[in-house]
Amino acid sequence: MNFERNHIYHIYNRGNNSQPIFFSRGNYLFFLKKIHDYLQPYTDVLAWCLMPTHFHLMVYVNTSEMTQASMDRMARSENFPTTRTLNQSIGIMLRSYTRAIQIQEGMTGSLFQKQTKAMCISQINEFSRNWYNTATGTQFNLTFPEKEYPQICFNYIHGNPTKDGLVEQETFWEISSARDYAELRDGKLINKKRATELGLIYGGLH
Repeated sequence: MNFERNHIYHIYNRGNNSQPIFFSRGNYLFFLKKIHDYLQPYTDVLAWCLMPTHFHLMVYVNTSEMTQASMDRMARSENFPTTRTLNQSIGIMLRSYTRAIQIQEGMTGSLFQKQTKAMCISQINEFSRNWYNTATGTQFNLTFPEKEYPQICFNYIHGNPTKDGLVEQETFWEISSARDYAELRDGKLINKKRATELGLIYGGLH
């Protein structure tokens, strides 16, 4: 994964062989704490959704690399090299979470699929600008892909629980940022100001 400053990325991964990655509400909350510690120093989180077998994150990258001096919180938790990239931090986050679940569940082997995906959605190439899968189907022929693609991804992430039949309305699923955008909760993980600056609008069912 190569991250560039001032761009928006859709980051996602799922359980190896589609196995569950969350086994309790506490697991979801623990993973959110990991996002706070390992991603927020680099990014503004715009949207997130944790599902039983996978997760989605939408972030705006402020910096792709940080030094030890600027990472006091992470330096306290483990040895920190001279610099650490966002890509490295994501890998450490997932490995740390995996170790905790292996201990909890008495399991061995990979929890996540080997490759975490990170798609830049604010710099669309000629192929990808023509389509994107959403909760309601595939969207085609974007007129202004730099603006429309992020909104489609934003909607797609929040629509995951209804698409998979877990709930009837997006805001019924506790473990996503939909409830924060619907003003049903005052979550601290997302940066609403940045989302507004980027033109992202939440229009899900309350």
